[in-house]
Amino acid sequence: MDCLFCKIIKGEIPSAKVYEDDKVYAFRDIEPQAPVHILIIPKEHIASANELTEENASIVGHIFAVAAKIAKEEGIAEGGYRIVNNCGQDGGQTVGHLHFHMLGGRSLAWPPG
Repeated sequence: MDCLFCKIIKGEIPSAKVYEDDKVYAFRDIEPQAPVHILIIPKEHIASANELTEENASIVGHIFAVAAKIAKEEGIAEGGYRIVNNCGQDGGQTVGHLHFHMLGGRSLAWPPG
C-alpha cells in the first residue's frame, strides 16, 4: 500500500509525534493553519469517512477522546479548538486515509473556506 499516513505510522516517513497508542497516531501538520495544528489518524487504514461502518466506527469516538487529552496538553482546551474531517475530493481530502485536523491557539472564523 502506498499510503502516506500508513508510512508515517510505520516510521518510514518522519513526523513530529504528539501522541500514540495502539489505535491512533497524532502528529503536527507540516503546513500548520493555526498555532496548534495536529493530525489524528487511526492506525488501521480506513480511506475516508465514507468507509466507516458499525464495526469500525468506534475509532471516531476514541479519536475525539484523544483530541480532548491533546487539547489539555497543548493548552487549548479552555480557549477552544476545532476538529475537522475532510471527506472526498470536494470535501478537501488530500490523503486517502481517514484523518482529523485539530486546530487551535487562535480564534477560528466560521464558515471556513
